[in-house]
Amino acid sequence: MENILDCVIIGSGPSGYTAAIYAARADLKPELYTGLEPGGQLTTTTEVDNFPGYPNGITGPEMMMDLQKQAERFETKVHYEMITKAEFSTEVGGIHKLWAGEKEILAKTVIISTGATAKYLGLDDEKKYSGGGVSACATCDGFFYRGKEVIVVGAGDTAAEEATYLANLCTKVTMLVRKDHFRASKAMIHRVENTPNIEVKFNHELIAIEGENNLVERAVVINNQTQETSKIDVHGIFIAIGHKPNTDIFKGQITLDENGYIATEKGSSRTNLPGVFAAGDVQDHIYRQAITAAGSGCMAAIDAERYLGELK
Repeated sequence: MENILDCVIIGSGPSGYTAAIYAARADLKPELYTGLEPGGQLTTTTEVDNFPGYPNGITGPEMMMDLQKQAERFETKVHYEMITKAEFSTEVGGIHKLWAGEKEILAKTVIISTGATAKYLGLDDEKKYSGGGVSACATCDGFFYRGKEVIVVGAGDTAAEEATYLANLCTKVTMLVRKDHFRASKAMIHRVENTPNIEVKFNHELIAIEGENNLVERAVVINNQTQETSKIDVHGIFIAIGHKPNTDIFKGQITLDENGYIATEKGSSRTNLPGVFAAGDVQDHIYRQAITAAGSGCMAAIDAERYLGELK
């Protein structure tokens, strides 16, 4: 007889590991598939100072290792593999099928914690200075630039929100907007315009980053109208051009919103499919924090446990 698991967790960030901890403690014997980036986005973050329980801060990779060890302590089985295909049942009590390459996995419940990937411009310098001044999350990293000058790249609501948040911490925020207008809502534009230490450079793009010892010191920008290049002395560069939820393999089966995030019932982790739950950034385009991801992972495990209990 084929082995049917009670719970499979796809993804290994704060939501996935927290779901594993709760599911394992509920005796669901969860098996977790890490994907290609074990630990998720936090593994690219050098310092995490805003997660409760770490008074002296911790690096993102260290935190993810702590969460994994805690999940394994309760006998979560961790697979360093990527789920490449999914066929979900639409029936209550149905069996969901997943594949990691050629390996087929059967499960009564599935918790999707595949996260979202920040969009970048595609410059080699972005990778070079990642963790040394280049970030895609002002709420996560803005504190490190208190009293310094920074740049925000982007023209939408996310960029405007990041800029106004950073303006409370930094002496000056320069926004680089590729075209001659914002894409942000009127309300967000007004917030930017009414913040005195934000300077907006329309028709400007970031084309290179300079620094020493992998720390950002200058941004090289181009004026799209004149083709003139210039340099701006800054310590931080925040790329705010959006995120892409990692939901491609679930399209056509699970309800997604207009931006590709998994839609969940309000106040729960339940999706439109029975026995399939979503947690973390894959269903959260608003907060995108480690602590909120962990909280939703807890919710998903409890929802999965209750779903299985109702089947008995």
